[in-house]
Amino acid sequence: MPGVDSSYAWWRLLASVTLSTVGGVGMWCLVVTLPTVQQDFGVSRADISFAYTMNTLGFFVGGVAMGRLVDTRGIMFTAILSTFGLAAGFALAPASSTLALFAAVQVLIGFSSAATFAPLVADVSHWFEKRRGIAVAIAASGNYIAGTIWPPIVQLLVRDHGWRMTYWVIAAICLVAMIPLALALNRKPPHHHQTASDIPTAGVATHSARALGLSPNALQAVLVVAGIGCCVAMSMPQVHIVAYCADLGYGVARGAEMLSLMRGFGVVSRIASGWIADRVGGIKTLLLGSTLQCVALVFYLIDDSLNSLYLASAMFGLFQGGIVPSYALIVREYFPPKEAGFRVGLAISSTLVGMALGGWMGGVLFDMTGSYRAAFINGIAWNLLNGAVAWWLLFRQNRRNVYAA
Repeated sequence: MPGVDSSYAWWRLLASVTLSTVGGVGMWCLVVTLPTVQQDFGVSRADISFAYTMNTLGFFVGGVAMGRLVDTRGIMFTAILSTFGLAAGFALAPASSTLALFAAVQVLIGFSSAATFAPLVADVSHWFEKRRGIAVAIAASGNYIAGTIWPPIVQLLVRDHGWRMTYWVIAAICLVAMIPLALALNRKPPHHHQTASDIPTAGVATHSARALGLSPNALQAVLVVAGIGCCVAMSMPQVHIVAYCADLGYGVARGAEMLSLMRGFGVVSRIASGWIADRVGGIKTLLLGSTLQCVALVFYLIDDSLNSLYLASAMFGLFQGGIVPSYALIVREYFPPKEAGFRVGLAISSTLVGMALGGWMGGVLFDMTGSYRAAFINGIAWNLLNGAVAWWLLFRQNRRNVYAA
């Protein structure tokens, strides 16, 4: 197919990663400003965590809606729409006089930022075949690069100029940087030949949901459950690490450094997982990432000293980065290409429901117990749910392979 695995495909991947890195600020800004905004509005940890929940729920809806838009209108139009939404959201947030208004604006920010994650990953997946695993992983790393670069920048801006001015500065950056990157993605994806999963037949295609003994919607639902489970667990360190460090007396700057460290190692993890997925497939890669993430969460319970938290954050980033891209690869393995935008958007965006739920639950459990220990235990329990789903899918895959042989 023209353009697939070409040099242009790799240049397009670079533009996509850069766009995702800039637009990813919509997901990470509030994590860093959480303690400052909480103090400004004079609300509880659970209340300000609700604003984060609104951001991630907006991200979920945006991922699904924008994914469908990519299937029909293309990624360039979707990315431009995202740019204006992000700029508007970051410009309006500082004008909020109440937590309710601030939380409402977070919905717009999350919705708009979503176009720079799952829809971009879906678009990139059309341009690669031989190296699809690593290409998808690199595309998904833009969100992690954003989590590496933006926290220290936001923390410095808040320290020197306050959170409201920080939001206005980010609005301007999004508007200036994202439009040219979106225009660079104007070429439509290469034509995909019709595959077996596109043809309605009585037989079972090798690469279709029914190859696992499931209907397409049933497999999609299973991936949604898995995505929620892994990211309730994932949200505990990612959402609350800054506030956790502040509570322990280490300061928000240390927490922002840990978040940045976590995301930096997450980039390494995502690329490595893409290399692994090209060899073993999405389901096995999901199971590996889920198991290792659970191990990292246990380390947060062992010791809360400063050095131990730095080590646990590095391990967490290194272990869990491959989980989310695995869902995109499973979708591309078992669903037709023409549904990629919507299916990938729904699968990956469901992880944001987990992030939203987990972020809120972490705040509630902190308010109830006065510490984050119960929140970490809650995360481990949800992680076990994700691992169980991955094991079940692998069992069905192996059973089908045995029957096929």
